Amino acid sequence: MVFSSASFLFYFLPVVLALYFSCVSFGRLRNWILLAASLFFYAWGEGEYILIMALSIVANYTFGIWVHKAHERNDAKRQVGVAIAFNLLLLIIFKYTNFLVGNLNILLGEVGLPTIQIGQVHLPIGISFFTFHCISYIMDIYRRQTPPQMSLPNTALYISLFPQLVAGPIIRYKDIASQITHRTVGIERFSKGINRFVIGLGKKVLIANVVGLPADKIFAIPAEHLTTPVAWFGIVCYTLQIYFDFSGYSDMAIGLGHMFGFKFMENFNYPYVSRSIQEFWRRWHISLSTWFRDYLYIPMGGNRVGKARMYFNLVTVFFLCGMWHGASWNFIIWGMFHGLFSVLERFSLFRRLTQGPRVFAHLYTMLVVMVAWVFFRAESLPVALHYIQAMAGFARGSGVEWHLGLFLNPKVAIVLAVAVIGSTPILPWFKEMRERLLAPRRFGPVALDDGVEAMVSLVVMPAVFILCAMSLASGTHNPFIYFQF
Repeated sequence: MVFSSASFLFYFLPVVLALYFSCVSFGRLRNWILLAASLFFYAWGEGEYILIMALSIVANYTFGIWVHKAHERNDAKRQVGVAIAFNLLLLIIFKYTNFLVGNLNILLGEVGLPTIQIGQVHLPIGISFFTFHCISYIMDIYRRQTPPQMSLPNTALYISLFPQLVAGPIIRYKDIASQITHRTVGIERFSKGINRFVIGLGKKVLIANVVGLPADKIFAIPAEHLTTPVAWFGIVCYTLQIYFDFSGYSDMAIGLGHMFGFKFMENFNYPYVSRSIQEFWRRWHISLSTWFRDYLYIPMGGNRVGKARMYFNLVTVFFLCGMWHGASWNFIIWGMFHGLFSVLERFSLFRRLTQGPRVFAHLYTMLVVMVAWVFFRAESLPVALHYIQAMAGFARGSGVEWHLGLFLNPKVAIVLAVAVIGSTPILPWFKEMRERLLAPRRFGPVALDDGVEAMVSLVVMPAVFILCAMSLASGTHNPFIYFQF
């Protein structure tokens, strides 16, 4: 079940909200309702593989108490090592077994040895997200930043909470520990949650899905028919699709969190206005980049070590970041590509570029990001290399079979324009300017409003929701990118 589906919007969510707020006077019962809803939400798509998440919940609940008690006697290094090894082993088994065995079979075939046949190992949806939740939970206990959760149901709720279960953001236990037991939802906060959810739904359905359709078609074109203009148009569409898809799901998760009284961290901050790859990662998938920073990069020494070691730390982090996204050489290259430019930007030549005129710094950053997205999107490494070759002007297509007119129609053009504007902080800038203009217009303690906020809540948001519902009802293109994670 995904947020942008009729079953979630018109059945699951209304029922859960109704049950949740009918028990508003019973604090503990609210958590049980959320836990049952979260487990049902996961089981809807994964069936018996919910047992994997259940195993992770029980194991990490036990590990948390074990690490805490060991800390009272010693430094608990052995205990935290076992806990992290368990979580990583679970992730490796279900996410990387086929990748590792496939590459091993290539080596075995080269030397004439029999290959290993294991069949296809199922990838449980969201296992990367809830595994990282578990690791951060154990690490925060080990660092004495939070006590362990002594209630198994509350631990299960943290790990399985459905708003952020399959698509993030990655929520750290210490940030919401108090919210699990004590939280309130007022009319204003609930309304804010609805608006944020609808914004995310609009990003996903009305923008990401629309530009994703030509992107999918273009990336499916055989290399011998691909032309340079079509290749560039395809990667532009995908660049906007993945941003509005990822940020849209994060907005929906944050909005759902507000509806149930939780405050989740922001996950995107207009990454496509960045002037460097370093800045891009401060703005893109913030919960993931800060997770790697706090639980891997800094413990490895971060930038407190020599330059050579710091570069090694950066490349290692981006290598693992690529691996986290998917068990494929394409994802590894994507991560290493970002790691390479993160290192290069420490040198004077690239530093002058990123600190020079904004337009050149921005063009450089977007070029690196878009080339890297090719590896992220392409089905295989040869496809990615042929695609980049076409982008560089060495296309082999004639432009007769596949030309730009097949993909660029008025609807796509309008959505692309909206997407470009929406990927920049133009609208927040207008809002800030409007608030500045309204600031002097006060009557005592009450500020005069121009009615824009009310119009957005009462007119724009319902209109966006209706358009999304109509689009979903018509069975339009609605991919779920997070299956690979």
